[in-house]
Amino acid sequence: MTAPADAEAAENGLTRLADYLGSVLRRLRALPPLDLDLTQAYGNVLAEDVVAPHAFPAFDQAAVDGYAARWEDIAGGARGAGYVPAQSGGPGGRTVRLNVVGDLGAASWRPVRLTPGSCFSVAAGAPLPIAADVVVPVEWTDQGMAAVEIFRAPKRGYGVRRAGEEVAAGAVLAPSGTYVSPALVAVLAATGIGHVVVRPSPRVVIVATGDELVDVGRGSQPGQVVDANSHALTAAAAEAGALAYRVGICDDDPEGLRGLLEDQTLRADLIITTGGTGTGPGDMVRRILSRRDGGRAGPVTFTDVALYPGTALGFGTVGAEEVPVVCLPGDPGAAMIGFEVLARPAINLLAGAEPVFRPSVRAHLLETVSSPAGLREFRPAHVAERRGGGYTVQPLNGGPFTLSGLAEANGLLVLGERVTAAAAGSTVDVLLLDRRR
Repeated sequence: MTAPADAEAAENGLTRLADYLGSVLRRLRALPPLDLDLTQAYGNVLAEDVVAPHAFPAFDQAAVDGYAARWEDIAGGARGAGYVPAQSGGPGGRTVRLNVVGDLGAASWRPVRLTPGSCFSVAAGAPLPIAADVVVPVEWTDQGMAAVEIFRAPKRGYGVRRAGEEVAAGAVLAPSGTYVSPALVAVLAATGIGHVVVRPSPRVVIVATGDELVDVGRGSQPGQVVDANSHALTAAAAEAGALAYRVGICDDDPEGLRGLLEDQTLRADLIITTGGTGTGPGDMVRRILSRRDGGRAGPVTFTDVALYPGTALGFGTVGAEEVPVVCLPGDPGAAMIGFEVLARPAINLLAGAEPVFRPSVRAHLLETVSSPAGLREFRPAHVAERRGGGYTVQPLNGGPFTLSGLAEANGLLVLGERVTAAAAGSTVDVLLLDRRR
């Protein structure tokens, strides 16, 4: 079922979510690049292409423990690559006998050369002797020390890693915008790179506002609400790759809020507040930060967005440094959804990460759901892969129970502004959450 959502949203004074996100994200810029030691670069995004200064491997080397030899010396004697020696009584058939003229370890550095009929015992990672083009694994031999019998002939090039085989000098190891993973750190180090230019992880400060808030560790009484939001949003910001700092609770005091935000601009690339974004008598954040001064609009603009749960979101800048601030609702479920649709993309953009939004899939809906007309709903859901390909999605608690649904969810079911009901068996959009389970 569908409804004339755009007209309804306009009639209710709501802004389409896509339009709102576009207007906010266009005002943000990636943080200035920073040269970091490789050990500190993990988790950041490259700000420029990284080119290999050296080849990897840097020299021809053995890939396995065994005997480095010339393939011509063993090809005509030992059985072919499919031959497996008997378990007892000797291998049977023809073998090749070579003189072992030395041992080479990973630390060997003097160049040596093979002569016909000889071989070197080598460890994995050891430089190859000149003229060697095969390494016979230890288990294919009698493991001799002065001389070795080879029972099985590998193909030419077996057990050998040539210089530059994995990475050639001058090759682009990773383009700008690449996330620095542990594996990429290993590749960069292996090719001799000790520093990289990255976008730093954004420093994000989280503030919960409201006279009614009390800290965790105590039950709430009438007129009190336990502050779950600042804890949850700090964890969410850290999950998004930010350096997250929880300030805690700020009362609904105008001067106190202004002073706190001004102080936090000294250590923040982004400030996230939660609570007070509505138009009620106790919604001080909206009243304070949107207040006009000398005919000029306040530093933060609050917008009623066609979003469910939520709707009231704020964005602007504070302080002389014009640090971006995102204002989220006070309801815990709405705050978490607001973080996903607005704050997380802002963090990713500041970090230089692409794409800024969660990955999405199309999934087969397992249960009929309804959705409020004119609003884009994000409902917690469980996504599973189907045998033979594709996905299924099971809706979980949404609406006023979004917070409990999110605790079980690995995805967010997205129901557009025009959707008032989605039938079981229909295909829907789902954002995939990064949950480690």
